[in-house]
Amino acid sequence: MVLWSNRRIPRTELARRRPRVAPADLAKVDFTELVPDPVPFLGQAAYIQLEFFESLARAVATAPSLASKAGLSRAAGIALKQHHALVAEIRRLEVVPEEVMAPFAPAVDRFRQASAGADWYELLLGIHVTSGMLDDYFSRLAEGLPRELSARVRAILDEAEWGAVLHDELFAAIESQVEPGLSDRLALWGRSLVGDTLLMARSALRASDSRDRGADVEPVFTELIAAHTRRMDALGLTA
Repeated sequence: MVLWSNRRIPRTELARRRPRVAPADLAKVDFTELVPDPVPFLGQAAYIQLEFFESLARAVATAPSLASKAGLSRAAGIALKQHHALVAEIRRLEVVPEEVMAPFAPAVDRFRQASAGADWYELLLGIHVTSGMLDDYFSRLAEGLPRELSARVRAILDEAEWGAVLHDELFAAIESQVEPGLSDRLALWGRSLVGDTLLMARSALRASDSRDRGADVEPVFTELIAAHTRRMDALGLTA
C-alpha cells in the first residue's frame, strides 16, 4: 500500500541544487571496444525510459501539492520524449520497437516495482537514484555504437533537466523536515537501491555482448557508486 503525506511542501530557493552527474565525469574506460549490438541495446534503453515515465506519472498523480504536480509533469514529459527518441532510433534500424523491447519488459517491470518505495518520497528518490545511475551507464555504453548512432543516443540520454526537478522536490522536503525521520529513512532507502540498479546495468552489457566483460567495466561501476554518493550528498543524505 502506498502512503504519502498530505502536508504541503514549502517552495524555497534551493541554493544547493546540483544536477545529475554527467557521464563525462565517469571513469575512463574505452567502451568503443565493447561494440554493443544496437538492437537489444536500444530496446532495453527505450523500455527503461518508458518505465521512468510511468514512475514519474505515478509521482504526479500522488503529489501532495499542485506545484509538485506541475514540476513532475514536466519531468515526465522529458522522460517520454527520451523514450520516443530511442524508439525512433530503433525504427531507423528497420525493426519493430515493440518486438525489440518485449524481452526486457519482465525484468524492468520487476525493477520498477522494487524501486517504487513505500510512499511518495521514496518513489521520488527511487526514480532519482536509478535514472541517474542508468542514464550515466547507458550513455557510456553507447560509446561503442557506430559513431553517428552513438552521438544521437548519447544526446538523448544526457538530458539532465528532469533530474534537477526530482532533486528540488526531495531537497525541499528534507530541508523543511516535512515529516519526522524523513532524511534517515531516505538515506537508508537510497543505499538499498544501489545493488539492484547495478544488476540492471550489468544486464545491459550481457544483452549486448555474449562474453563476460564485467571486469572490463568494473571501474565504471565504481564511479557510478561515487556519482550516486554525490547525488545523495547534494540532498544532505548519507549514501
